Order: sequence, then C-alpha cells, then structure tokens
Amino acid sequence: MSRLKPQKEYEKTGAFHFFRWLSGSKDPYVGEIEMQPQKEAEIQETTILERMKESEMVRDKVYDVENNKVLKLFHKVYVVAAILFCVVLVGLLLYTVSYLPRIGNSANPDNNIVSERYIEQGLQETGALNIVSGMILTYRAFDTFGETNVLFIATCCVMILLMVDDVILKKQRIRNDRRFEPKNDGILQGTVFVLCPIIFIFGIYIILNGHLSPGGGFSGGAIIGAGLMLYTSAYGFEKTQRFFDEHIYKIAKITALCMYGIIGSYFYITGANGIENHIPLGTPGHILSSGIILPINICVGLEVACTMYAFYALFRRGGL
Repeated sequence: MSRLKPQKEYEKTGAFHFFRWLSGSKDPYVGEIEMQPQKEAEIQETTILERMKESEMVRDKVYDVENNKVLKLFHKVYVVAAILFCVVLVGLLLYTVSYLPRIGNSANPDNNIVSERYIEQGLQETGALNIVSGMILTYRAFDTFGETNVLFIATCCVMILLMVDDVILKKQRIRNDRRFEPKNDGILQGTVFVLCPIIFIFGIYIILNGHLSPGGGFSGGAIIGAGLMLYTSAYGFEKTQRFFDEHIYKIAKITALCMYGIIGSYFYITGANGIENHIPLGTPGHILSSGIILPINICVGLEVACTMYAFYALFRRGGL
C-alpha cells in the first residue's frame, strides 16, 4: 500500500519537476543559464569609413567598363547573342507564316461547318441579331459560364488576401480613405455628378442591347464598374455605401452567378438531350427576344461590374 509523501519530499522527485515543466508553471531556463541583454556593437567611425571606401573600390573595379576586360567581353557577347536571337526568332516566325493558308481560301480550317452554322442559322436558332452574342451565350454558353466563374474565384482570392475586418478599420481610423487626397474637390464632384448617371445608363443600355447590337454583359458591366469607381473617387466610400455596400455586393454577385448557372443548366440539359426548351426566342430585333441571351447578359454584367469595383475597393482600403 502506497503512502502519501510530504510536500517537501515530493518536490525533490523527478515527477514533480516533469509535471511542473509540462504545465508551464516554471521556465527551465530561468535561473539556470546566464540571461543578460546583449550590448549593441559599437563600430568606430574610422572603421565605417574604411568599409565604405573598400565598397567603393570594389564597385569601381567591377563596374569599370573601360578598364574591366571581362565586363567588356561579356557586354559584347551579350549584344551579339541578343541580335542573333532576335534574327533567328524573326526568321522562324516568317518561315511559319509563309506556310499559313491564304486569306479567303475556301479550304481554310476556319471555313468549316461550325462557322457556317453560326452565320446561316444563328438568327433562327438564337433569335439574336448580334451573331457574336448568339454564339458565346448559346452555342458556347458553357465556356462563358466558366469565364464568369473565373471572375468570381478571382474576387474571392483577392478578398482572402486583402480584406480587412471592419472592426480593425474603425480602430485604426482609416475608414476615411481620402485623408491623403484633396477633400470635396468641387470640379471633380461636379463633373462626376453630371457624368455618372450618363455612364450608368449607357452601361445598362449596352447590357440590354447586347443581343441586338455590339456589346453585352462584359462590356456593359465594365462601364458600370468604371462608373462606380469614378463616383467613389469623387465622393468617397461613405456615400457610395448608401446605395452599394458589401451586403448588396454579395447579393448581386452570388444571385447573378446562380441565375446564370440555373438558366444555363436548363439550356444545356434540354439541348444535349434533344428536348425543346420553353424559353421563347421572341421576335428578332425586339428588346425582349433572343431567349436566354438577355437574362444571361444581365447576369454577366452584374458579375463584371461587381468584380471591377471590388478589386478597386480592396486594393484601395481593404474593404467594400
């Protein structure tokens, strides 16, 4: 039968020292080794001057092009090698181009059944007067959906790297990002007050008419994103957040991507299985036409606008 050891006797055992070290109640280095702050090394001024003089001598000797024979030889070889490389590269490119087929030849690889289908039956199958929009948002809508996902993932990555917590922004008092800039610039604010509504309306026009004329979600979204950045530069984030803050940004961006995925998935599944989809093409030339192209253009425009503004805001102050 074990007996209870007195406290003083137990403190002499190895178990006591082990468990005390394990719990961190005693630092094993305190009182056991010499712990004194190291004195800063004092370097005399003459020593510093001698080292600077030696560095200058070495630098002058190494980079003395006129007297350093090795450096002169290397410079000549470098120039000759660069010229030779450029000549060889230009020759290879010209040799390759000489074997390209002539422009307009009916036997060219680009003149195939795919492009013929786009041109001849694109209007009938997509309902879009703009052949490019009809191609990228119907025939190749899956590729465009991948590009939209790339924008979403890129924004998420930038947020992970640059996003600053709002509590930290308040503590550091950096919410007003215009502290290093002229505040309330009358000329800039007056110009933006006139131009921003025009920019937003023009961006919306390009998005909504992407199936009728050159334009679409990518170009229209870029214009709206530029308008948001211009407004923020003139009036600051405080006023911009009255109508476009982080909450609205997340709703717009995620909703646009999900709607694109839902519409596109329905279109892919019905088309791959030869099933007629119930999305009407409408009358070509009307604003409400072209089937899935108009709603997808709206989704892409929202995605691009949000991505551009998010990059600007995150790089500028670490938050939306």
